[in-house]
Amino acid sequence: MDQDKGDCMPQVAARVSDEHEQWLKEYFRTKSAGAEFVVPWAVDTFFRSINAVRGQFSTAELKTVLEAHKDVKLLPDQSRLAYLQLRVQDACELNMTHTKYGASKANLEAKLKRLNDTQAAALMIWATAFWVSKEQKESDMEEYVRQIS
Repeated sequence: MDQDKGDCMPQVAARVSDEHEQWLKEYFRTKSAGAEFVVPWAVDTFFRSINAVRGQFSTAELKTVLEAHKDVKLLPDQSRLAYLQLRVQDACELNMTHTKYGASKANLEAKLKRLNDTQAAALMIWATAFWVSKEQKESDMEEYVRQIS
């Protein structure tokens, strides 16, 4: 990386657990050096994974996934396929979310099953980001979903 560009890059402040801080220091000498590697890698991995699932889900299915993540605080240790499947299954069974948007529960579950953990995590991040990024309303879903459908 060009040193001049590195000096001009914006900084990001993130909170990490004591365990993660120690891990960053052990592997990268300092937590700043670790963060400078890990954050861009995580962002790149997220976008690669979202691009891998782009077009695989219908608008109704993506809205169902979005709705299933409303009021959810996503934790790193719960960012796996099994949690995505459970969250969507609960939304469908308890709230009939799939029928609200016109999605087939069976088709959605089959598509989710084909994802790997990284793709599932990216889809969960994408869904929770909708609700936490700003004041979102269901009417804003159409535009948000259009980005990856």
